[in-house]
Amino acid sequence: MTKVPSENGADDSPAPMGRNVYVLSVVSFLNDISTEMIYPLIPVFLTTVLGAGAGFVGAIEGAAESTASLLKLASGWWSDRIRRRKPLVVAGYAVAAVLRPLVAIAQSATQVLLIRVGDRVGKGVRSSSRDALLADSVDSRARGRAFGIASAADNAGALLGPLIAFAMLSWWHVSLRTVFWFAAVPGIAAVLTALVGIREIDRRPGSVDAKHIELAGHMGGRFWAFLGVILVFTLGNSTDAFLLLRAKELGVPIALAPILWALLNGAKSVFNIPGGALSDRIGRRPTLIAGWVVYAAVYFLFARASSAWHAWALFAAYGLYFGLTEGAQLALVADVVPKERRGVAYGWYYLAIGIGALPASLLFGLLWDRFGSATAFSVGAGLSLISAVGLLLLPGPARR
Repeated sequence: MTKVPSENGADDSPAPMGRNVYVLSVVSFLNDISTEMIYPLIPVFLTTVLGAGAGFVGAIEGAAESTASLLKLASGWWSDRIRRRKPLVVAGYAVAAVLRPLVAIAQSATQVLLIRVGDRVGKGVRSSSRDALLADSVDSRARGRAFGIASAADNAGALLGPLIAFAMLSWWHVSLRTVFWFAAVPGIAAVLTALVGIREIDRRPGSVDAKHIELAGHMGGRFWAFLGVILVFTLGNSTDAFLLLRAKELGVPIALAPILWALLNGAKSVFNIPGGALSDRIGRRPTLIAGWVVYAAVYFLFARASSAWHAWALFAAYGLYFGLTEGAQLALVADVVPKERRGVAYGWYYLAIGIGALPASLLFGLLWDRFGSATAFSVGAGLSLISAVGLLLLPGPARR
């Protein structure tokens, strides 16, 4: 069988996974159990308990992600400068584990906003360093698969978290606030696992002096062009909380929201590893383009859905988009920048997403409130197709 080179020029021969790939995957699994016990219930909590509207839901999620993105740039740059990733990774998980369950005591939508922003501060501290550490820990030939494994574990935790929440609400008949408190347990376990299991990777000095690392230097034009396309896509990629509201609009009962969310994350987890491995084999760009086309199709169909079973089918199909894109995007960042710049490169990548997150969610919420959900989903689908064309037009990697 002919071996097809990946975007970074390596062949697709099997390469071993490093220890940190599996440790970080376990940490992500535990952390996402905690996160997803809370996240799918927040839109319902805001709209039914605290009386907030769809626009405010978008504002909360957009502000939270934008705040995290700014910190991801700073923490990524700092991890490059000090040549250490683990302290920032552990600290980030610890901050989130402490703040996230405090939604249980919120008495207003504004308080939920502040808690969500605090939770995302933890994500901002850890994310760029974690991704750079994972990229440092594995051979480039298997980078897509490594990120696919980590994403699969992340989404498996996101599958289990809503199921736990559903069991607590339906079988134990506890309140939403009690579910939020119980989410602290897997969060603390994630912090302890990160503290004990992660190993720092020895990164010898390369072409860039770590003491003089700049925020924007030595990245390359291809990296910045890729970020521009990512920004356009993000403008149409609002918070997935709106998918839950759309499902409710289509007749899915509130009590089944955690199960619907679990279905999505189960589909993500199934597709993550094959999607990441596919990007190692055929290249990052064609894999990403395929994923964005799937996204556009799902959003167009959400705009035209008319019954509850449509929501269930589309949530499952939406998982394919994540499988094709999550590992490929993260691997592509590491492919196109020097190893000494990976932390800050991931910071810029997340900042581009964060810059688009707030206006995307605000725009989606305003379109929904003013023109209806069909218009909002159609606009998101159109921006995804524009992004796919933009990625297709980007220059390819230089031949070796």
